[in-house]
Formats: sequence, structure tokens, C-alpha cells
Amino acid sequence: MTLRSPNGQTPRSCDGGLTQAFAFLGKRWNGVLLGTLAHGPAGFAELARALPGISESVLSDRLGELGRVGLVCRTVREGPPLGVSYELTERGAAVLPALDALARWADENLPAERCSSG
Repeated sequence: MTLRSPNGQTPRSCDGGLTQAFAFLGKRWNGVLLGTLAHGPAGFAELARALPGISESVLSDRLGELGRVGLVCRTVREGPPLGVSYELTERGAAVLPALDALARWADENLPAERCSSG
């Protein structure tokens, strides 16, 4: 049975994939963090400097979340000094064309709000 609205039209429904993508990428910092890692591997401190306004605890949480879903890989470098770097996995890199398209759209259609690198 197909439900109809009062005007007789089939009601609209949201796209499940889009809903899932924006629920994840729309979570504060996730999309921006993936875009930042598009430039190659980076250490925690470098990422913190590249994303003004993010706290270390939120950065740690987001990197962990991106790692759990397989978009970012965490690599421990032998020391001294011991270090950790983060980089996109193949799955993480697969989202970059969509992020690039969103960035172009924002540049063309939204009021300018630029981030500054500290």
C-alpha cells in the first residue's frame, strides 16, 4: 500500500545513504579532518595546529572514530623519539572527490568564512 498526502501525491522520503553520510561527515570535524589528511600523513600535533578550535580530546575522539570505521590508519613510528602519524586509508581517500565537490560548492554559494592556520 502506498501512502498518499492530502493532495494525492506520494510523500517524499529521504535518501538513506545521504542521511548516513551526513550523520557521519556532518559530525563536527570529521569531514574537515579527512580533508586535512588529504595532504598526506600527519602527526597529532600537526593536525591540532591545522584545525584551530579543536580540542585535543575531541581530536583524539574523532581520529579514533575515523579509525574504527576504516577511513584513517594510525601508525606508531619507532623512536627515539616515538611518534604517531595518521593517514587516510583507501576507503578514506575514496571520499575526497565528494569533499572536494562540497568545498567548491561552498566557495561558490556560501558567504566566505575562511579558516586560518595557526
